[in-house]
Amino acid sequence: MHERELDIVLYGATGFVGALTATHVARNAAPELRVALAGRSRARLEALRVELGSAASAWELVTVDASDAAGLRALAGRTRVLATTVGPYAVYGKEVARACAEAGTHYADLTGEVLFVRWSLDELDDRARETGAAIVHACGFDSIPSDLGVLVTARRAAADGEGTLAETTLLVRSMKGGFSGGTVDSMRQQAITMRSDPAARRVAGDPYGLSPRRGEEPSSGRRRGSRGVLGRLRRLVPVDRDPATGRWTGPFVMASFNTRVVRLSNALSEWSYGRGLRYREVTDFGSGPMSPVMAGGMAVGLGGAVAGLSFSPTRAILDRFLPAPGEGPSPETRAAGRFRMEIHATTTTGARYRTRVGADYDPGYGGTAVMLGEAVLALAVDDGVPHRVGVCTPATALGEDLVERLRAQGFTFDVEHAG
Repeated sequence: MHERELDIVLYGATGFVGALTATHVARNAAPELRVALAGRSRARLEALRVELGSAASAWELVTVDASDAAGLRALAGRTRVLATTVGPYAVYGKEVARACAEAGTHYADLTGEVLFVRWSLDELDDRARETGAAIVHACGFDSIPSDLGVLVTARRAAADGEGTLAETTLLVRSMKGGFSGGTVDSMRQQAITMRSDPAARRVAGDPYGLSPRRGEEPSSGRRRGSRGVLGRLRRLVPVDRDPATGRWTGPFVMASFNTRVVRLSNALSEWSYGRGLRYREVTDFGSGPMSPVMAGGMAVGLGGAVAGLSFSPTRAILDRFLPAPGEGPSPETRAAGRFRMEIHATTTTGARYRTRVGADYDPGYGGTAVMLGEAVLALAVDDGVPHRVGVCTPATALGEDLVERLRAQGFTFDVEHAG
């Protein structure tokens, strides 16, 4: 790949998050890196290059459509790394990822789609390993905070001689900022597919549905107390109260994808986090009198939104209020964004760890652009990266190299022995 004409291609660069990612790369890439902006509209690419200023003045512009398999193959063959922000990925991402797998080109995306990652594992993994391509999915808020947060927790426990992870929970303590229109569109498309395809529903509903060695995983992802009438009610309205702290928790909108990515990282690393890892993600609603009401409202609202996106009449109504692909908030709104998470883990020796993960970035826009941008730069210039090839997660392909890059951008990944 060192003989290729380009180091980095940013595909979908004129979209909202794509342009933010291009801005981050322009500010942080070494001048000698050969970067290209790619998309469907030459005029929009030219306008973006002007906006990026002198750092991008020599960047090449490439026009290519997501359905142009031959054009995408030619583009992938010219570059060492290709990043795409064009979703939904099950609709617009397959030919891009396939082109990279065939060309031996490292690839990064922002997918939050279980079905697309499962397709990638089934269709591209063998070929990507043959060609030496790292196909790295979920390089944004889906799912870097979760994936890298659990990674650093497991490695700290191992370094301390405290065994592997067992019960592990990520709690969203606070979050300010919206989800991108592209994320919403991905949820919409997956909901439509699941409604019409029983096999897709089974994959998406399996907590270990992304594991490449499903037969070696637990037969059920249900937690203790999940059976019976009360168990069914908890699954429908997943609200709980911690008896030790009195704090109420409810669902986290991205948990269904993030948890599967973390479990995939565990399987790809030969279960280095632990064979007994039981991982979940929830939102912390506090201990006040309105906390259970807010947690229940989130559960009902999230369930209703997912169900609503599955049916044409309700989807048409929801689409009036949800952000469209390519839309995003103002710079002032993004500047006020932030997220704070904690991972609480108990190890096989009984040790307890608390890991703080966060950043003063809007998670779905500015923060995601930084995460994807740093993942792309790591693939392009860091020695020893990627750590593995084939279809990968951020933790297994980029690991602590990406952790250190994000720390340099103001992200927190702090692990402490809590007892």
